[in-house]
Amino acid sequence: MLRARFQASARPLLRAPRAQRILKPFPTAVLQTRLSSAHAEETFEQFTDRYVAFFGGVQDIFELQRGLNNAFAYDLVPAPKVIEAALRAARRVNDFSTAVRIFEGIRQKVENNGQYEEYLKELKPVRDELGISTKEELWA
Repeated sequence: MLRARFQASARPLLRAPRAQRILKPFPTAVLQTRLSSAHAEETFEQFTDRYVAFFGGVQDIFELQRGLNNAFAYDLVPAPKVIEAALRAARRVNDFSTAVRIFEGIRQKVENNGQYEEYLKELKPVRDELGISTKEELWA
């Protein structure tokens, strides 16, 4: 009896033959569409206008932070007009901490401390109007 069980388990399992798949060639037109970029190159002025308009319409914190992540993800430093629009949006949605963090983002993006000081100087009237301090001013 034990021997019969062992012999039964030693038999190879019978499997149904695999269904053969028919491979169809991928349409060339679709392939070319997927591989090519649909976006035209954007000038710095167009980039600036796009983000000024975006921050002008921001209505909540999530949208503000998403826009800031996208704007700072590019290999350039956003123009002061974009930063001003982002600061106004941060105050409009009552997010003081994000307004302060915008200046930290600028500090990380610029090449040297002189450029950061130029941004601070140019944005000083907006900072005074909105009551926004930098991290350095808060910890001094």
